[in-house]
Amino acid sequence: MSKGKLAKFADMASYPHVFEYPFSVVEDVPFEMRGRWRKDFFKNDNPIVLELGCGRGEYAVGLARRYPDRNFIGVDIKGSRMWTGATQALQEGLKNVAFLRTNIEIIDRFFAPGEVQEIWLTFSDPQMKKATKRLTSSYFLKRYRHFLDDGGLIHLKTDSNFLFTYTKYVCEVNHLPVEYCGNVDANASGIGIDIAIRTYYEQMWIDRGITIKYLRFRLPAAGELIEPDVEIELDDYRSYSREKRSSLTTSK
Repeated sequence: MSKGKLAKFADMASYPHVFEYPFSVVEDVPFEMRGRWRKDFFKNDNPIVLELGCGRGEYAVGLARRYPDRNFIGVDIKGSRMWTGATQALQEGLKNVAFLRTNIEIIDRFFAPGEVQEIWLTFSDPQMKKATKRLTSSYFLKRYRHFLDDGGLIHLKTDSNFLFTYTKYVCEVNHLPVEYCGNVDANASGIGIDIAIRTYYEQMWIDRGITIKYLRFRLPAAGELIEPDVEIELDDYRSYSREKRSSLTTSK
């Protein structure tokens, strides 16, 4: 029998590689790791890569296994989901992966300028009704600039054609350098990533015959960031564990 939520939260509170700072307490609790992740936790000078909205943490753990010369931090507010990856990392003795339980809206409070080199967004909720909630919107890109290296990489891997199309427009109107934009399949070429890492949800999309899309772009530190003024066709299916899709046909 799997552990219940209370048992998982108790585990998380005892894990040395898990930091819990939800919005409800962050104002009253100073985060002393900001600017000191390499020195105080990872104890190396390797690049730091974030997975925002990490869910069960499969991607963060999978990347940590493959790239021991990089540091990975999975970020999500759902502690009971994060427990899976955090427990796996602990059991495997992975020293280059940590987890931060907090709201992504305040992610810039936890990292100093230039402290992070890459960001992964894996199967984020497309948030079709409100642009400011999309993790590739100008709203969030401005926050990423507070801690991401100048020209740092952002990876988007998604089942959502809506979010994929929207992000392409964001890159286009803001002249963000795109390194790869296309579908991910067994014959994909030029991606330059290990596509063998599959999350729980990704496998469900694949089993349903849904095409996985991948977009990799760089985020310069300078320049105004604006929202694209376009209408985008909504996804026409219902994702697991997400609310029913809107009856509208397009959205900005």
